[in-house]
Amino acid sequence: MQAYSYYDSPLGQILLASDAQGLTGSWFENDSYYADNLAKTSVHRETAIIQAAKKWLADYFAQQQPQKLPPLHIMGTSFQEKVWQILQQIPYGTTLTYGAIAQKIAAQKKNHRMSAQAVGGAVGHNHLSIFIPCHRVIGNHGNLTGYGGGLPRKVRLLKLEGVDLGAFYVPKK
Repeated sequence: MQAYSYYDSPLGQILLASDAQGLTGSWFENDSYYADNLAKTSVHRETAIIQAAKKWLADYFAQQQPQKLPPLHIMGTSFQEKVWQILQQIPYGTTLTYGAIAQKIAAQKKNHRMSAQAVGGAVGHNHLSIFIPCHRVIGNHGNLTGYGGGLPRKVRLLKLEGVDLGAFYVPKK
C-alpha cells in the first residue's frame, strides 16, 4: 500500500509517496507528471520513509548537501532505470548534458549511438524529483531545457546547489 504526505519547500509544495520498500514519488505541485504513479488507494500517512525524505529535503533546502538518501523504490522501464541510475551519479552542484548521458548508455550497451531525445524522455518521467536529480541535466551548449517542475524551479535548484548559471542559456519562457 502506498502512503503520501506533503512537504512545504521554498519552491512550493512537494507531494511525497512511499510504499514498504521506499520512496516512490516526489512531485512539485503542477509537475508535468504529477502523482502519475500514485495509487488511487493510497492513504495520507506519515511513514518512516516519508519522514526520512522530509528530513533529507530540509537538509537539502538548507544547503547542507544531504549524504544518505532515504530508501528509494524506483519503478520504470529498464531504459528509464539506466538513465535514472546515471542521474544519481551526477554530483551535487554539477551538471551533465542529455548527450553525455546518451553516450554513457551507448557505451554500456556497446552501441555506437544512443538518442539524447530518448534520454530526455526518460529524464522527464523521473518520479523522484530532487532525490534523483534530473534538474542537473542540461541541453547541449549550456541550454537549460526541460524540467517537469518548471524551468524557474530548475534554475532555483541549480542556484541552490551553487551552480554558476552565467555560462548557461535560460529561455525567457
